[in-house]
Amino acid sequence: MNRRDALIQIIDSLHAEIAALQANDVTALETATAMKLQGIEAVAANDDVPLDAELETLAREAQRLNETARIYVNLMTANVRRRIDQLTGGGLPAYRPGIAGTPQRMAAAAYR
Repeated sequence: MNRRDALIQIIDSLHAEIAALQANDVTALETATAMKLQGIEAVAANDDVPLDAELETLAREAQRLNETARIYVNLMTANVRRRIDQLTGGGLPAYRPGIAGTPQRMAAAAYR
């Protein structure tokens, strides 16, 4: 596989990876990631070929799509982290029984 074909394979696999992330399809994500890694290895094997305008354009497109996939993964990670915090009570303020149990004016006097 030449460098151009490998870059096109990477771009196609990144499109598939983004679609799998959007659909939460783990099987499709694994397949797309494996295909992407094959393309990356093929590009690395042909690293001695200088970049022409077409190859540079393909490389930029692959980089842009990879950044998009990275953003999706980071958003999904943040959502999972937030949900875990909600489920475990990690996002709640600390409970202070001394202040919470007293009437409001007594609590205010405690801070003077």
